[in-house]
Amino acid sequence: MTATNQARYKVGGMDCASCAAKIDTAVRRMPGVEDVSVSVAAATMTFSHDETTDLAAIEKKVAGLGYSLRALGKKTATVNVGAPQADGHAHVHGPDCAHHDHSHDHAHSHDGDHAHSHHGHDHSGHGAKEIEGLHGHDHGPMDGPWWKSTKGRLTILVGVALVVAYGIGHLIPAYDSYIFTAAMLIGLVPIARRAVLAAFAGTPFSIEMLMTIAAIGAVVINASEEAAAVVFLFLVGELLEGVAAGKARQSIQSLTALVPKNAIVEETVAGVVKNREVPAESLKIGSIILVRPGDRISADGVIVAGESAIDEAPVTGESTPVTKRVDDTVFAGTVNGAAALRVRVTAAAEDNTIARVVRLVEEAQEKKAPTERFIDRFSRYYTPGVVAVAALVAVLPPLVAGASWSEWVYKGLAILLIGCPCALVISTPAAIAASLSAGARRGLLLKGGAVLEMLGKITAVALDKTGTLTAGKPQVTDVIAFGRNAEDVLRYAAALETGSSHPLAVAILAKAADEEVEIPSASEAKALGGQGVTAIVGGEEVFFGSPKAAAARVSLPMAHSRRITALNDEGKTVSVLIVGGVLAGAVAMRDEPRPDAAAGLKELTDAGIKTVMLTGDNARTANAIGQQLSIEVRAELMPEDKQRIVGELQREGFVVGKVGDGINDAPALAAADVGIAMGGGTDVALETADAAVLHGRVGDIAAMIALSKRTMRNIHQNIAIALGLKAIFLVTTIVGITGLWPAILADTGATVLVTINALRLLRVKG
Repeated sequence: MTATNQARYKVGGMDCASCAAKIDTAVRRMPGVEDVSVSVAAATMTFSHDETTDLAAIEKKVAGLGYSLRALGKKTATVNVGAPQADGHAHVHGPDCAHHDHSHDHAHSHDGDHAHSHHGHDHSGHGAKEIEGLHGHDHGPMDGPWWKSTKGRLTILVGVALVVAYGIGHLIPAYDSYIFTAAMLIGLVPIARRAVLAAFAGTPFSIEMLMTIAAIGAVVINASEEAAAVVFLFLVGELLEGVAAGKARQSIQSLTALVPKNAIVEETVAGVVKNREVPAESLKIGSIILVRPGDRISADGVIVAGESAIDEAPVTGESTPVTKRVDDTVFAGTVNGAAALRVRVTAAAEDNTIARVVRLVEEAQEKKAPTERFIDRFSRYYTPGVVAVAALVAVLPPLVAGASWSEWVYKGLAILLIGCPCALVISTPAAIAASLSAGARRGLLLKGGAVLEMLGKITAVALDKTGTLTAGKPQVTDVIAFGRNAEDVLRYAAALETGSSHPLAVAILAKAADEEVEIPSASEAKALGGQGVTAIVGGEEVFFGSPKAAAARVSLPMAHSRRITALNDEGKTVSVLIVGGVLAGAVAMRDEPRPDAAAGLKELTDAGIKTVMLTGDNARTANAIGQQLSIEVRAELMPEDKQRIVGELQREGFVVGKVGDGINDAPALAAADVGIAMGGGTDVALETADAAVLHGRVGDIAAMIALSKRTMRNIHQNIAIALGLKAIFLVTTIVGITGLWPAILADTGATVLVTINALRLLRVKG
């Protein structure tokens, strides 16, 4: 047994896998440190250390790399040396969905037990927030606009300096070399500092080192103008890659805002029960809390008294509120309906469903670190190779063959300039920027080069149902006349639903408006928990509710019962209307597929991509939609179930794209190779996802994949152009056919060709 201290820090300015790798490498090299874990998603660093470790030195080392640190706490843990450690993954536990009670107060269950409850519902939607921000690489806070960040300000400053240098250079040509060198140094000094510190910390051939060598080499051969341009383009390229990292972290953590800050807890004092408002985070397991109508539930728990419809959309994705009774489980962050509930707390605040979903998202994102940039990987070989070749060309001929030093040093400098990575640096960012613009014009949001590359490799797509394959808004599909005509059935149903904002009520009122039905006034409206609603319309008592409750009031002929059952089997919600004690008719509703869903799925399958529906909705509704769209269905899933199925597909060899729009999709979106959010989704779905279909068209998923393949072809062409021209001029320079100025043209020419090729991506197809 050994005692090990553990330190945990919040890291500022860390927004990509290469940042995490630099920090990890630097900290591991410090004496007494082991088990370093750097999380990009959580922006944290955790490591174990012994008593001799100098934490101040570690903090100084990381700060020197350009990142800020804030201690989150230390603890001492006793561990068995050599003992295997459990892999503690957070899982969201929920009720067995196969045994859910899907009857709904005013939310008409899909199994025929339908009921209404009008009062006190909070049916506010989880609308999509407009996504802002570019993807940049910044070693300063990225909470505000990109131009206020350290890297953004530096890029703007270097750009302005470059423009000024061009102007002054034309006025005073004799000093243009000094002017461009000064403009270049503004951007190169911080880059060179990071390169040197990274080298001392164990990462000698970083992309910063590549740029430093290239810029200095250009100045040495008196190409300061080129050096300044290279530095500026490098800064622009970095700025395009990850500005959204900080905002994404904030969005994930904002899930916790769904849980109310306070709770009403019941306490018994001297035999008298009293209610007291306390902070929700102070609730203990076993406490009894009161949840009023319309309130968000403040903790995971079990109902001990009361019955109400609960809007579980934030957790399960259920398209309509679910009726919950005594002994049923409720989740923190869900919305209570029309009746007060007494709930026994079953999980502490830090372990409630929402908190565990946050952990699932962060864990999944850690496993799916962004692909290391091509230039950074290539520079491990490219940078030392170019320097070595240039040095050998400059030194070997004079030493071995007695050749002219001036001639071969000149050739060495030319080769160093040929090796300048200007064209390579902009080849990928230029194509990515063009694709981002082209995609945006179609409503396709793509979050960086790694996403573009992976999108084209997708072989399986898992899609959510509600809000993704369907519109997320129930529609009236059938108005059935039994004792009255269809117009009367719709008129009376709309009279009882007037004033309600529930999605199903809205659907009935929308249908009445479409049919231009005159809606009579209703009085003495009364919600019957678990059954439906009654009111007086035109002097007659009218009931509108579940078939089960209706059957207790009037006799349902076998033919009518079979019709209702058939509609239920089609995944439709059916409510029965009784007027004056006589069976009048029924209304069936369903969340219908998006108009383009079938065609969009066909495009995917035609491309050889497997499709599967993952939904938290009940199996009957899901299967009905699945049959209509010809897609494999997996229903009644909790968030961790969706994440698990994504993992299963990946283990089967599929490259998985996950499409969804809700918080319940966030863990699966993060776990997939590419997460794609639909336009009507929640903020967290959009921020957690790697890409987003802002217009909500299913067909745009195939268009996004096609754009990815087109972009990757363009990037490969750019790399071939850049490296091909360099290889040609490398040979011609060594044999003496070309010199310094052709070498400059080799790099600038490649840059122009690469840029023109990338701009072809701006042409939007389809």
